[in-house]
Amino acid sequence: MASALQGSFQRVQFTPDLLPADLTGTLVYNQKDGSFLPRKGPLFANFVLADEINRAPAKVQSALLEAMQEKQVTIGDTSYALPAPFLVLATQNPIEQEGTYPLPEAQVDRFMLKLKIDYPSPDEERAILDRMGGAQQPQASPVIELDQLAGARAAMHAIYVDDKIKDYAVRLVHATRRPREYRLDLEGLVQYGASPRATLCLVGAGRAHAFLRGRGFVTPEDIKAIGADVLRHRLILSFEAEAESVTQDEVIQRVFDAVEVP
Repeated sequence: MASALQGSFQRVQFTPDLLPADLTGTLVYNQKDGSFLPRKGPLFANFVLADEINRAPAKVQSALLEAMQEKQVTIGDTSYALPAPFLVLATQNPIEQEGTYPLPEAQVDRFMLKLKIDYPSPDEERAILDRMGGAQQPQASPVIELDQLAGARAAMHAIYVDDKIKDYAVRLVHATRRPREYRLDLEGLVQYGASPRATLCLVGAGRAHAFLRGRGFVTPEDIKAIGADVLRHRLILSFEAEAESVTQDEVIQRVFDAVEVP
């Protein structure tokens, strides 16, 4: 993606011995004049991949908080703006849990989407084999420049969102916090509902979904299409839900079924 957009890319392998300064950077002492100079870390890139993010302890994961929310990094007593656009992608191993650390709730909430990637279909796996099984690996070719991407983002933000759609997004998020008001039988299953960031992300992702389909307005179907990806990592279920093998996706489906569509 970075190659196609002609942006900078950094990959960070998260490990238990990683330090926050390994991401943000640190001050380096200059023996010539006795001053401290900033040495910027790998976060200073357009696209940052945090590979196996749950293998690093919470203090390292928390180094991403300021970067993902404020789009800046503080080294010493000076804050440095990150390049625009700035995007963090993270991966987690869904099987091997030994030696991993749970992500802090504040960190998880800063990710706009959480995608569940299952095994590929036979046709998809054959395509993977054809592309990656040879001696030469395929390389992405530049498609657009970052300035053009900024223009596309401006066009996306101009997509019309009716007040009824905004109210629909608010009701969906509110239903995860007060399920009884929507006659939802979720008592004891949801420990914490979605945050206000979920409302913002529902509308923002709905705009992007409409933009990719060439529409200048957002429909309830756009909200439904991205609803699970926006909400699944923001719902904290109780031990009772885990004991009954209730998943976030099941809770989200109940919420969408209960909340009236405009």
